[in-house]
Amino acid sequence: MKREAAGGRNLTWHHHDVGRSDREGLLGHRGATVWLTGLSGSGKSTVADILACVLHDRGVLTAVLDGDNIRHGLNSDLGFSPKDRKENIRRIAEVAKLFTSFGVLNILAFISPYREDRDFARSIQGEGDFMEVYVEVPLEVAEDRDPKGLYRKARSGEIPSFTGISAPYEEPTAPELVLRTAEHTAEECALEVIALLERKGIIAGG
Repeated sequence: MKREAAGGRNLTWHHHDVGRSDREGLLGHRGATVWLTGLSGSGKSTVADILACVLHDRGVLTAVLDGDNIRHGLNSDLGFSPKDRKENIRRIAEVAKLFTSFGVLNILAFISPYREDRDFARSIQGEGDFMEVYVEVPLEVAEDRDPKGLYRKARSGEIPSFTGISAPYEEPTAPELVLRTAEHTAEECALEVIALLERKGIIAGG
């Protein structure tokens, strides 16, 4: 399969002898992407870490991609303008697609404020491979938690274009799951995701 790419380069997609089904057979579960989206302080990273621990104990190979960690390396060249936010999510979406194709259950914790960008992340994956999980929390609760002191800085003008304060967050319209972390513990929320994965046939029932 050949396609024109940026700069007029002629690229050929190479099909490898060991494919996704081979890897999934080896691992004993399907590859998939769990995309956790929500405001800063909503609990995305906490839920992702607990979820990864539970899955690891059940023999499921996982990878956790977290917003701050990705910006330390892969996306260290990007800022927080709308254009850079879009590119940030585009790159992450492509990495998630690769992990899924490798049979890994990858868990992503990103604010990812724009609906269009999350829809793109879904569109490049196969049917049933992508699950959008909205980690919902009232702004006042997230701001009260403020684990990194970011809301305080945003309110004082130290951080421009901060999601929820001076930049928009577009709530998902049809996520596979909504986690309400103001009402449930992070452990309970992680178990809700486990139940979703079981219903979807991504992992075997416990």
